[in-house]
Amino acid sequence: MPVRINDLPDQQRPREKMATEGPAALSNAELLAIFLRVGVKGESAIQVGQRLLTTHGSLGALGRLDLAHLASERGLGLAKAAQLAAAFELGARVAREQTTSVALDSPGAAYELFAPQMRHLARESLRIALVDSRLRASRCLTVSDGTLNETVAHPRDILQPVILHRAYGFILVHNHPSGDPSPSRADRDLTKRLAAAAGLLQVTLLDHIIIGCPSPHHDPYFSFKEAGML
Repeated sequence: MPVRINDLPDQQRPREKMATEGPAALSNAELLAIFLRVGVKGESAIQVGQRLLTTHGSLGALGRLDLAHLASERGLGLAKAAQLAAAFELGARVAREQTTSVALDSPGAAYELFAPQMRHLARESLRIALVDSRLRASRCLTVSDGTLNETVAHPRDILQPVILHRAYGFILVHNHPSGDPSPSRADRDLTKRLAAAAGLLQVTLLDHIIIGCPSPHHDPYFSFKEAGML
């Protein structure tokens, strides 16, 4: 028989544990259980949360599911799925608010800044970070949102806000929903054309970062600069 949360000692219940030890002390399954509040027949809320994580592999993968898919999961339904989707979106918005005045002086720094808001997306999104001469991010903008495996943008669409805001330079960032950040031929072609256009306008394309997901099989991101392709 599954152990109900109410049957657990106080210090093991997610809400009580959060109150005494803080949210960082909770496992991912326990955090999900706080959203779920109650389980289903045969499973406690913690067990439902753990099942969702096991089925989809990670919180990031769970966050990439659309609302309809989330609502179809046993133990969720539309109301709980909406609350969970809202939580993922709030996290992404907090990450976006933290983008200004951050020094993007390495590909790793750019990845750490953009990964929380982009690696869970179900579709490709193309974004730029405008930087000053000290490589601090002054503004981050979405250029376009694409399909499951492609985002379409012309160099002029990318360079327009760079010129408009008189940025010293910029970093191009997009995600691969598959989790594998290896550049496609289209990614390579866009980077080459964009670097040439930026040079003509005397602005600096500092890097093109492709956001993936951590995996034993590949790196979590790809940097054209690190790869010597820029």
